[in-house]
Amino acid sequence: MLNRLRRRPRSWPDEERWETWPVKARVLAVTRTLTSATRVLDVLTLLVRPQAGIKCYITVNPGSEFTAGLDTYLDDQQPGITVLPWEEAVRYEFDLAVACAVHASMHRLHAPLVVLPHGAGYNRLVTESTGDEVSAAGLSRNELTHRGRVFPAVIGLSHEEQFGRLRAWCPEALPRARDVGDLGFTRMLASLGRRDDYRAALGAIDGRRLVVVNSTWSKHSLAARSLDLPHRLIEQLPADEYTVAVILHPNIWAKHDPETLLATARRSGLRLIPPHQGWQAALVAADVLIGDHGSVSFYGSALDHPTLLVATGAAELDPHSPTYAFGQAAPALDPDGDLLAQLETAIAKYDPELLRPITDRSLGQRHRAVPELAPVLFDFLSKKIENLVAPEPLPPYPAPVPLAVEPPAAYDVEGESDGAEVSVRRFPIDPDGHARGVFVLSATVPTVELRSVAEVLARTEIHAERPAEHWLAEAAAELPGLLVAVAALGHDRGLLRLRTGELLEAHAERPYGGVQPGLDPLLLGGAVALWLAEGGDPGNLPEHGLTIRTGEHRTRVAFTPPPG
Repeated sequence: MLNRLRRRPRSWPDEERWETWPVKARVLAVTRTLTSATRVLDVLTLLVRPQAGIKCYITVNPGSEFTAGLDTYLDDQQPGITVLPWEEAVRYEFDLAVACAVHASMHRLHAPLVVLPHGAGYNRLVTESTGDEVSAAGLSRNELTHRGRVFPAVIGLSHEEQFGRLRAWCPEALPRARDVGDLGFTRMLASLGRRDDYRAALGAIDGRRLVVVNSTWSKHSLAARSLDLPHRLIEQLPADEYTVAVILHPNIWAKHDPETLLATARRSGLRLIPPHQGWQAALVAADVLIGDHGSVSFYGSALDHPTLLVATGAAELDPHSPTYAFGQAAPALDPDGDLLAQLETAIAKYDPELLRPITDRSLGQRHRAVPELAPVLFDFLSKKIENLVAPEPLPPYPAPVPLAVEPPAAYDVEGESDGAEVSVRRFPIDPDGHARGVFVLSATVPTVELRSVAEVLARTEIHAERPAEHWLAEAAAELPGLLVAVAALGHDRGLLRLRTGELLEAHAERPYGGVQPGLDPLLLGGAVALWLAEGGDPGNLPEHGLTIRTGEHRTRVAFTPPPG
């Protein structure tokens, strides 16, 4: 009786006159949030490739609190995917529907529905969705049934561990459960060969380590506990030894303005990853992770990166889930402690075997997602299309494109010299901040008071209006307290004027078999100022040069006096 009362699907309008190839099968992607949209589009574009005869659609299942920005994201997708309003999507029949977040209202779809997780398995307790306080979201009877009947055709699990929890909460759904692995994680593994590309895109060059900070949403997250952690990392980590990137859950972006909240840190070089693309590549590129109970931390640890947690999220996790166990076992980071010391200790003592037994409980099928998931999806389409094209190997994720980074305008520079080599540590500071060592300032800062107390002034623009020698003379006349003034002449060279009036052209020497190193004018000026303060004789620079050391990275610099 109930089935007879269900509205029959509407016939598709005559679209074929606009198609080059006749439509043989229709596939619908169903999303509720930006998080689930990015995951389901991965499935759509990787496994159900827009090939002749398959037409792809996407729709937003309404009701989530986190839909801000979703419409714009979907409108920007490839033209081969048609966006349908939900009330229109439920009126038509599809050969397959795929969702990476399930909701009971999806029973209205006229299609065999395959539901998949949108993170590292099923872990979070969301009473608004599950209707209880014990079921993990995605595995509850409230989400998987309508009027007592299981409505998804396939319930995709990322590991056999999840069968036991599904049996406890919705045993009638077990016959429809399939272990299909984790497509997103499999694609991250396929991206490992591009690690160097990703690192360069995030500034992890010249010996820098990449610290990736990530936060899920909710009051139990890292962001809720320590929103200023990225800024303090920027303040405490030497800028030439570390670079910091931040990944925030799309639900945070949907409710808040991270660009403004992290504006101070971004002015000091913080890389902020946009919510729709880039976090997977940033994980592949990372040297160390700082996070919480979100899937990003779990994935990062499964990629064998040292991982420290600021929050465990125990209050909102299924205590039987691997993510709960992960939060209890992973080492903690004290956000109020010495961050540099904690990171260096974590890297030095890291043992990849510590957490692997836990991460394998969700991500054990490391390379099996495509051969496990593809047949499940293709089974529905093969009824309409003969000789379906088999899925190709997973392509690497695109390189991350962080939001615009502003280079620091001022540094506190510390270090020491043995005569031939100067070891330098630079810490970005606000231009009006207090420097413990040498105060290095960019010429872009117009404040007269700050320029008057600077010990090093550096012009970074290569193609400047005034010739370098003229600008240096004017800077020396305006600011007699300068120890060193530097004007960039190119990526690997600069012109210096010392307090005594000497001019020296500096250039970074390329080591045998190595790439041509860069020479940051603010680093160069700070290093020479430290070397002079340690008793260095500028007359020796043309003959002996100087090695600038930042961490374990060394740059050999040669100096040339003016002709004659």
